[in-house]
Amino acid sequence: MRIATEEIFGPVQQIMKFSTVEEVIERANNSIYGLAAGVYTKDLDLANRTAQGLRSGTVWVNCYNEFASQLPFGGYKMSGHGREKGSYGLQNYLETKVVVTAMPEKNS
Repeated sequence: MRIATEEIFGPVQQIMKFSTVEEVIERANNSIYGLAAGVYTKDLDLANRTAQGLRSGTVWVNCYNEFASQLPFGGYKMSGHGREKGSYGLQNYLETKVVVTAMPEKNS
């Protein structure tokens, strides 16, 4: 269904039956997008396993659309490049340089 494969911005909700959490993760990852996801459960171990399996830049557990300035924000796949906010957001403004210097051998 289009609603399950495209990023639809607006007041839209889809409800789909599932048998296993692995099936849910597979469905969620079967998209070219990966901006954010939400997991609601009383089982925090299940929430953590699910969050690790989702190819999404942000996973909210038992909440949604919560932001803090110190947390990086950005998507996976076609939902963006790089990160905003937090220390990860600074990387776009930095140039990393490596300097390797050969040291002469010390004669004893």
